[in-house]
Amino acid sequence: MKKTISILTILLIMLSANAQEKQTVKQTVKKDAQAVENAVKKGADATKKGVQQGAKWTGNTVKKGAKTTEKGVKKGANWVGDKSKKGAKAVEKTYQDVKTDIKK
Repeated sequence: MKKTISILTILLIMLSANAQEKQTVKQTVKKDAQAVENAVKKGADATKKGVQQGAKWTGNTVKKGAKTTEKGVKKGANWVGDKSKKGAKAVEKTYQDVKTDIKK
């Protein structure tokens, strides 16, 4: 009878040790899952901030580009206007010269 109780006690100790090991594995898995969840949340927050900063930078760059384009268009229009006036004067002068030559 003592042998049977000793064997049962040993089996009980082994089973409880095995059960504790399984709980430890479960706890480890839970901790790992929690760590992954935290890492995903941090990554999502970092991505959100990066996207917001990128959008802000893009908006600022677009505004600067629009202002620069506006200035460039104005300068281009003025240049075209000046060149057109000079061209018109040159055509008028040539026309007058031709008209004078024809009269001679």
